[in-house]
Amino acid sequence: MLSRHRVLLVKPYNILRLSVSSDRYASSSSLGTSSASSRKQVTVANDDGRVQWQDLSTREKAARTTQQTFNFAVVLAGFVGTGLVAYFLYQEVFASDSKTTHFNQAVDQIRSDPEVLKLLGSRKTIKAYGEPTSNKWARARPIASSTQKDSTGLEHFRMHFNVEGSERKGVVSLHMVKGPGFPNYQYRFLALDVPGFPRHYLENANALKDKKSAGFRMLGVQWR
Repeated sequence: MLSRHRVLLVKPYNILRLSVSSDRYASSSSLGTSSASSRKQVTVANDDGRVQWQDLSTREKAARTTQQTFNFAVVLAGFVGTGLVAYFLYQEVFASDSKTTHFNQAVDQIRSDPEVLKLLGSRKTIKAYGEPTSNKWARARPIASSTQKDSTGLEHFRMHFNVEGSERKGVVSLHMVKGPGFPNYQYRFLALDVPGFPRHYLENANALKDKKSAGFRMLGVQWR
């Protein structure tokens, strides 16, 4: 009889404990469900990454994937754009055969040539600039130049710009060539034209070539 009564006393206790545990689980499940349903739905526009991936619905996962793909495309486009700008900047300004490099080298020669200084004035007063425009700033004036390749593969670079000193003004013209397989341009001529004065050549490969080919004459004989 005692053992039977013990069994009867234990069964209600187990039932009560199971009932309390079931109530607690149901309560926690309802809280989790209500908190998940109460949060704002994640979209492409408002996703800030706070909600964990495993807590997202299928539609929300698609929205996050779309947003991250778009952000990656923007970053990639930024890198590509920066690379293109750097490339064109190098080609136009810093490369050894860029227009800016040729211009700066020609200006340095102009300011260092004694005959030019006699025509234009002192070195410090000589300034160089491009074509006249409505812009009052000389540095903003474009430099006229062209690059062409002839039928033999020879590449021709031509440029002209204005120079002005304390005494006079003039126009500088240059012609450079680069043969196939050669890395650098060579001067065909670099000349300064000042109104009222003969053209002054700082570089003249044609004249040098003619002089070499002419040789010299002695005793009525042409020596080469």
